[in-house]
Amino acid sequence: MLVLFTWTKTHWLKLEDLIELRMADIRTYNVVILGIGFLLIFTAFTTCGNIEQTVVKSLNSTNFTGSGYHSLGIIYGVFSFCNVLAPIIVTIIGPQFTMFLSGVLYSGYIAAFIIPSTWSFYFTSVVIGIGAAMLWTAQGHFLVENSDASTINRNTGLFWALLQCSMLFGNLYVYFDWKGKTEITDKDRKIMFTALLVISALGTLSFLALRKVCQQEEILSEEEGQYLLSARLKYKQRATSAVTETKTQFKTILEIFKTKTILLLSFCMAYSGLELSFYSGVYGTCIGATTHFGDVAKGLIGISGIVVGIGEIVGGGLFGLVLKNNRFRRTSVVFLGMVVHFVAFYLIFLNIPDDAPVVFQTSSQHKPYLVPSLSIALLCSFLLGLGDSCFNTQLYSILGRAFAEQSAPAFAIFKFIQKNESHLGQHEIIVIGGVSF
Repeated sequence: MLVLFTWTKTHWLKLEDLIELRMADIRTYNVVILGIGFLLIFTAFTTCGNIEQTVVKSLNSTNFTGSGYHSLGIIYGVFSFCNVLAPIIVTIIGPQFTMFLSGVLYSGYIAAFIIPSTWSFYFTSVVIGIGAAMLWTAQGHFLVENSDASTINRNTGLFWALLQCSMLFGNLYVYFDWKGKTEITDKDRKIMFTALLVISALGTLSFLALRKVCQQEEILSEEEGQYLLSARLKYKQRATSAVTETKTQFKTILEIFKTKTILLLSFCMAYSGLELSFYSGVYGTCIGATTHFGDVAKGLIGISGIVVGIGEIVGGGLFGLVLKNNRFRRTSVVFLGMVVHFVAFYLIFLNIPDDAPVVFQTSSQHKPYLVPSLSIALLCSFLLGLGDSCFNTQLYSILGRAFAEQSAPAFAIFKFIQKNESHLGQHEIIVIGGVSF
């Protein structure tokens, strides 16, 4: 009897180990697929953001009066305020379907550039702002759901490295296709955005390949089985549960917003949004408008995006996957990001003409303090990406550990603060340039 008990206990422990190992494999698989989905969607969207002001300025249609800076400002503004409602949507329909629906909205925004009109340009800017709020809240929830205290840092770094690979491919195409061109033709625009639309659609479909973390079969009683056969009761219960969860999530958001952790991190979150609006929508336009770079200036928009991506990947791999997770390390990484960005912004101030972000002619007319150097410009691109990864990998890691049981509201607050500052950043560019809202 004792031998049988020992044998049964040993095999039961082995079975538990096998189940735990299988669950770990599923979680790793989910993180990789999540990263690939974001890689594809943001290959399309990030490339679009880098070039849209340049594309808009090159449109020959007199009926189109849109501005790339206005569009990005609308996106980040809507994104910011919709983050309050995003956790409720994630709770009701689940993170997987939320990300799929958001991917469809991202694809719609990119499609608007194929046959552009002012109304569709700004309408899809509002729509993608809503989609972005849902996408990033669902992503944070899903990432934490597939991590634990020992894997959150690794999974954050893995996801971040895959995501930032999106900076490479689309921008590489921009460089080779736009090199030597001073104006972007309608044909160039249609080919570019059709390709980006296909890439975004593939990323959206990849979310359907995500798997549930818990796939345990339950033996139901006859009474429970009869209950589940009643679709009306089933969906009524789900609707009641959704209303309850909605109230709970809203209260949780307000409670988390007042915590010491969020209040202290809010400054870092706000800064990450401000510098995001600069490197994703402004700096590439600055390089493309710099007269000194000649005919290759437009192609350099793509190269700048690639180098930013390399900086992001290096930072994500180094700070998320290689270095051990501890408080001292996190403090050091954030301090490094601050120093790196200080150097980058100072060099940009010296190297780039001050009218480059807002010039609406072919190129800038003012001269910077230094003779514009391509090497310095691309070094700054790398430093912008590296510094951004310093802040974001640590914010994800801290939030994932501090709010493991309340991940959706916590990441919604993060994105609310970040994108609100991104919206203000785009507005400042327009005001500084003398362009009226």
